[in-house]
Amino acid sequence: MASLQPSIGENHMSDDLLIAAVTKIHVSICKLDNLRPSKHVNSLLTQLVKLCTLPSSIDIKNLPEEAQQMRKNLIRLCGRAEGLLELEVSSLITKFPHPMSHLNLYPYYTNYLELAHIEHKILCDNGIVQFKRVAFVGSGSMPLTSIIMATHYMKSTYFDNYDIDESANQLARRIVGVDSDLGRRMRFKTCDVMDVREELGGFDCMFLAALVGMSREEKVRILGHMRKYMKCGSVLVVRSANGSRGFLYPVVEDEDLGGFEILSVFHPTNEVINSVVLVRKPIV
Repeated sequence: MASLQPSIGENHMSDDLLIAAVTKIHVSICKLDNLRPSKHVNSLLTQLVKLCTLPSSIDIKNLPEEAQQMRKNLIRLCGRAEGLLELEVSSLITKFPHPMSHLNLYPYYTNYLELAHIEHKILCDNGIVQFKRVAFVGSGSMPLTSIIMATHYMKSTYFDNYDIDESANQLARRIVGVDSDLGRRMRFKTCDVMDVREELGGFDCMFLAALVGMSREEKVRILGHMRKYMKCGSVLVVRSANGSRGFLYPVVEDEDLGGFEILSVFHPTNEVINSVVLVRKPIV
């Protein structure tokens, strides 16, 4: 992507140039036979990530309709590719005697380390430090956030990980199962979070993965469901995206969080992709 040069000032790429470049990559991705990890797939996705983390002042909400439709499809394609990458790496590391020692084989492992650090700091900065039970919704076959939080920051907390895919949960169980401590503190449940009700009231803190709820309508419906059944005073860490990163992940707007108290909003400017929104269900 060396040929892409910012055309507004010294630090920002013009909206038109960014949309054109993203659209070109989208066309190439659509032509692929499949999205399983390969040299070509990895190259396209790496180009896309680099492009979407360049400085930009684009407002995703104001994209032309054609670009909006392209963006929605691109998010779904990237989500599918990310799931296949996680599946490949998790399948690989479960072949080792100690899978936890090989988490760094996942290409974006350092990004997860940084994101977990940011999220924990945001929680601490808001005076939220003690958790008995935490839920992660959309944990996948590589439950890296739960693992990092459990081993680095929340060393006595119990984690319930929810995912709609039982095959992903089976791999996740094999990754942590060899570790006696994590095997005791982590559970993996196969279900749609929209089918989980009273159980959500048992958590002090929940995390909502960026790709749970691909469209805005889906995301708002899920947020509303979680808010309804969360206990008053508990918090929810919502992963979102900002600016050009919105071509990679769904964007959660303030108005999508009706009924929650917004405590903190963080937008990264480095290689981290996801924004972090911390909200709390008010105490009635």
